Amino acid sequence: MLEKTFYRTMLSKSFPFPVKVTYWDGKSEIYGNGTPNIEIIFNEKIPTSAISKNASLALGEAYMDKKIEIKGSLQKLICGAYESAGSFLRSSKFRKFLPKEKHTEEQSEKDVQRHYDIGNDFYKLWLDPTLTYSCAYFENENDDLETAQLAKIHHILNKLNPEKGKTLLDIGCGWGTLMLLAAKEYGLKVTGVTLSEEQYKLVQKKIYDQNLQDVAEVRLEDYRELGNQQWDYVTSVGMFEHVGKENLGQYFGDVAKYLKKDGVALIHGITRQQGGAKNAWLNKYIFPGGYIPGLAENIDHIIANNMQIADIEMLRRHYQKTLEIWDHNFNSKRDQIQKNMGERFTRMWDLYLQACAASFESGNIDVVQYLITKGPSGKNLPMTRKYMLNK
Repeated sequence: MLEKTFYRTMLSKSFPFPVKVTYWDGKSEIYGNGTPNIEIIFNEKIPTSAISKNASLALGEAYMDKKIEIKGSLQKLICGAYESAGSFLRSSKFRKFLPKEKHTEEQSEKDVQRHYDIGNDFYKLWLDPTLTYSCAYFENENDDLETAQLAKIHHILNKLNPEKGKTLLDIGCGWGTLMLLAAKEYGLKVTGVTLSEEQYKLVQKKIYDQNLQDVAEVRLEDYRELGNQQWDYVTSVGMFEHVGKENLGQYFGDVAKYLKKDGVALIHGITRQQGGAKNAWLNKYIFPGGYIPGLAENIDHIIANNMQIADIEMLRRHYQKTLEIWDHNFNSKRDQIQKNMGERFTRMWDLYLQACAASFESGNIDVVQYLITKGPSGKNLPMTRKYMLNK
């Protein structure tokens, strides 16, 4: 009886719409007014002590283990929890525990490999053909994912206003689409760095297959170990979320270090407008060592490292749409993924993709492009923003 009272207290304040809850004893209750379109089914009791310690972690694990089932939209359910001030995702009563982390070079390598070295074949099943694993840019609402990912890369490179023959460093180059497109279509000499062996091998193969050895190189190396070489341009997409709160200052310091005088950088990453945060479930199962920095936090680090901001653009809705397409693609291959990776892994990744879409939809997190110059803001850039869109 006391356990149900705890659950009622938690769930009755967690959603801005009616939700049906069916408990482990088969009895159901509806919280909120109206006819519910979503049902939460508890196949087992989740210890209240675990929920009180960290609801996100306890309930996420319960969903992975089929102790909880959801009928209806999981994304809508989580979005509602983010939008409700008293919900288990926002109340400090349910967010006490966070895992201890370290971000040494050795640990960073392990963290990156744990996520990205699941295997290229896994990512090929649900990413677009460019294997771009970051927010797309939908110039037109009905663009397919590959079109939108290529548009994102062009959008980033156009913001740099690059000159042929100059050099570009891509920190956290992924599977190499941005750096290789910069070499082929913008005439830049490019260097990419990654800690993922799977990514490194594929990018190396692309360089040789496309005869780009004279203008492109990829390094399996920590970005902190690039020495004193400098580049005209620096790009970094979806990278600073992995470095940890304690290393953000060094990350932006290294961006400044690797930029030539009056050089230009485009840094693209997930940012919270409300301030920095991390999620215990995501840190344990998806992105070990992950930390989402706050907007003001990033700006402080940029300024502290003697760089200035030339432009900021928020792409929250674009990442929501990207994740929704990824999850659709993922579930279209669900049987194959489950056969290869197991049911628990499959439920975990489906939850991850839908939870992230919900987090963007609710405004809990954003994705921001920071256009930065090493020196006075926009010193060698055009006077207006029109150049970014007129290439």
